[in-house]
Amino acid sequence: MNSIDTVVCTHGIWLHGVGMFLIKRHLEREYGMRALVFSYPSVTNTLDENAGLLARFIEENGIEKTHLVGHSMGGLVILRMLANHYTEVPGRVVCIGSPLSGSRAANFLHEQDWGEHLLGKSLPQGTIHGVANEWASEVSEHREIGCVAGSIPVGMGHIAGAFGEPNDGTVAVSETRLDGATDHVTLPVTHMGLLISRNVADQIGAFLKRGKFLRE
Repeated sequence: MNSIDTVVCTHGIWLHGVGMFLIKRHLEREYGMRALVFSYPSVTNTLDENAGLLARFIEENGIEKTHLVGHSMGGLVILRMLANHYTEVPGRVVCIGSPLSGSRAANFLHEQDWGEHLLGKSLPQGTIHGVANEWASEVSEHREIGCVAGSIPVGMGHIAGAFGEPNDGTVAVSETRLDGATDHVTLPVTHMGLLISRNVADQIGAFLKRGKFLRE
């Protein structure tokens, strides 16, 4: 990578790029990276449309090498872009709290009469109609991908039904796993806590720098 690595931070559903600000700032201050934030319409667009927007963002910014960090659905957008071969720009990928093996919470909401409008188009396309483990296998063969899960079960996901296993309140730890991923780590944070935890930001920085997470 360049002496100053570039990283593009991608937010999750119902959020805006500002939600990635603390991670962006930490990567800049503590790891000397150039961090950019990508915002996209997480509800109205399809997953493929948002993947295309991400590819265009990278191209329009003239980025030749970049790491990619995605929170929750942001991880799906990143993997979809790479799976669609929109860009061959090299770099590592970190998915934090991303439902890569499906989402019980999304499935529950999808079954409700009012859930369709809440979920929008992107999330069902990446968790219900085909999970990342089904369409991103080739990506994991050619990319170093790190997955971060949270284990404090506080969040609106419990409204959608009991998990019965470790989870971050929205996504189960098992749902954050991707076949062929380079590394996976579980940390004591909630789903939204993944965005503000210094420990999480350090794990992201470590993986982007050396291709593996920190271990005690």
